[in-house]
Amino acid sequence: MDLDVLAEAIDRLSGSDPSAYADTESIEHLFRQLARLDAFVTEATAAFDVAGNWVPDGARSATAWLTTRCRLPKPVARRMTRRGRLLRHLPHCREAWADGDITAAQVDVIAGLRRDSTEEILARDEEILVSHARTLPYQTFVRTAAYWMQLADPDGVEDDDEERRARRDVYLDRSFGGMWLGKITLDPISGAIVGGELDRIERAMFEAEWAEARATLGRDPTVADLVRTPGQRRADALVEMATRSQMAPGDARRPGPLFSVIIDYEALRGRVCELADGTVVAPGSLLPWLDEAYLERVVFAPGRRAEVSQTARLFTGATRRAIELRDRECTHPYCDVEAALCEADHIVPFELGGLTIEENGRMLCGFHNRQRNGRAPPDR
Repeated sequence: MDLDVLAEAIDRLSGSDPSAYADTESIEHLFRQLARLDAFVTEATAAFDVAGNWVPDGARSATAWLTTRCRLPKPVARRMTRRGRLLRHLPHCREAWADGDITAAQVDVIAGLRRDSTEEILARDEEILVSHARTLPYQTFVRTAAYWMQLADPDGVEDDDEERRARRDVYLDRSFGGMWLGKITLDPISGAIVGGELDRIERAMFEAEWAEARATLGRDPTVADLVRTPGQRRADALVEMATRSQMAPGDARRPGPLFSVIIDYEALRGRVCELADGTVVAPGSLLPWLDEAYLERVVFAPGRRAEVSQTARLFTGATRRAIELRDRECTHPYCDVEAALCEADHIVPFELGGLTIEENGRMLCGFHNRQRNGRAPPDR
């Protein structure tokens, strides 16, 4: 039987030395075959669901059978059976997944676009979306799919964002032992405001702690040399936020959030609305904030000067900010450090006559900027 052949092949592979497959080509090939097997198992599970072969065992559903017999968490079993059902309506996804070109993650993104109001449009555009799924990094593809949904169902995405905001919730309560336990659920805009300030305070704490450790040790410290773990530092940053709130006068001026409206007319010419961290939001979700927010407009166009002289040594001010908003993160293909933590680097080196303009700038994290310029990264 084919399953016996599969088991034998896996036995042979498992009996070999995994380090023999540790090169880049082998790892990529292994993940492609893993995706193909995952696709086949999902389709077989869908056929099992439709055939009702779980009924004789007394299970109430295929999900219940998978949860018991295959020892899957119920959400995983439910997601697999649902994914298998939706594949019947997504032939291009089915083909690309069977070929190993995409994974279940991309399939779920495209399947999530299918609703009554978009069914016909998705059938028309599925092949295009799958071609993007084959080539784009996952997070970039998620943004692409979100924009497709904004164009395909503009009213629906406005309702979705209203529903997401309605789900905001904070739980914080003291446990029996005196510890405080909690959970925070925020919509994208509220989360960006709270998370951004929390990150800013935590980063300042980290830099102060790092400098103190370096002064004490007489060398660059490692993370293990710091007195707090990242989780502890983030908890302390949250306490600091509350402390600063108590210290602020009741009549103090309330800081307004900054909305960065990202526009590239020549490239996009369409409906663009996303936060600086790359989260796509419906334009209507901004309306409740507009009476207290500041708007930042950056136009990416050759020849348009921002603030810094073309011959300045460093990217600063509005020029750096424009590059941050354009790149969002380190531009090295294997890195996702957010732009605010990166260094603005000249594409054509300054020493070789490279100008300090938006077109010649890019964000690189400290590690990749040092690597690019031939300086050894610090051992952290």
